[in-house]
Amino acid sequence: MQEMIKVAVDAMGGDYAPAEMVKGAINAVTLRRDIKVYLIGSQDLVKEELAKHSYNGKQIEVIHAEEVIGTAEPPVMAIRKKKQSSIVVGLNMVKEKKADAFVSAGSSGAILVGGQVIVGRIKGVERPPLAPLIPTEQGVSLLIDCGANVDARASHLVQFAKMGSIYMENVLGVKKPKVAIVNIGAEEEKGNALVKETFPLLKNCPDINFTGSIEAREIPHGKADVIVCEAFTGNVILKLYEGLSGTLVSIIKRGMMASLRSKIGALLVKPSLKKTLKAFDATEYGGAPLLGLNGLVVKTHGSARAKEVTNSIIQCVTFSEQEINEKIRKNIGTSPMEE
Repeated sequence: MQEMIKVAVDAMGGDYAPAEMVKGAINAVTLRRDIKVYLIGSQDLVKEELAKHSYNGKQIEVIHAEEVIGTAEPPVMAIRKKKQSSIVVGLNMVKEKKADAFVSAGSSGAILVGGQVIVGRIKGVERPPLAPLIPTEQGVSLLIDCGANVDARASHLVQFAKMGSIYMENVLGVKKPKVAIVNIGAEEEKGNALVKETFPLLKNCPDINFTGSIEAREIPHGKADVIVCEAFTGNVILKLYEGLSGTLVSIIKRGMMASLRSKIGALLVKPSLKKTLKAFDATEYGGAPLLGLNGLVVKTHGSARAKEVTNSIIQCVTFSEQEINEKIRKNIGTSPMEE
């Protein structure tokens, strides 16, 4: 009998909870028979949403959690006080091995704090980074870190590069993934103090295929498979990426509807354009895993709709099947930079 991958989903997290979380879960179990989803949240609200759909009852189970952590709440305090919140309950399920992964569109701060405090870091991992896949001309690249460690050190960035390489090689099947550090120029002597300190460490790291610096304008062209930076820079890149993509799509659609001629042209190019725009839709690639923990925690956008939730759940299957945490444990756990 096929072993089920158990994914706990925060049904109360995000702007469109619980409706979109429930839809995403149902879509995931419809697509994959090897997934069991635990929907965590207000039992009455979640069951009310489930009643609107048809699904395999053996693949979805509701876990009651009477509290919700709001995005404006101080993360550390919320994790300590709200033991019955959907985030804390989900993280504890991963810690206790009742679930293989936890997916949430809820409070980023609470997920980051809870991931480290409850699930815990793999021994030897100094800081767990958030690592989303971003679309590029060549396919996708991994942006690491995009929001977990604003004040990172050089040793952290080296570990990010190692973990990112493991992820890209085993989850995406990219052989010897190209690793680059975000910089303001291609020259080795360019950059701030952190980049200058990190560059030679990456250059001399035998575990990665380091290709040097990457400027922001080169990222959309797919010049690197793993893009290394601290979280402040990564978050700016990610948010600009998402905002610009949305703006361009809106402008293109508006231009196509501007006149009768453009509308006719739009009909002719619609199939190809739809395929191209889909490739640059961030929701196609699921959420951002918090790498380096003792279990899988995935953060999706607060505005996540059902499609992103579905892809985030399915993403957990490959992560678990490829034993990413075990590979990180073997690679990082013996790192000479372990404190």
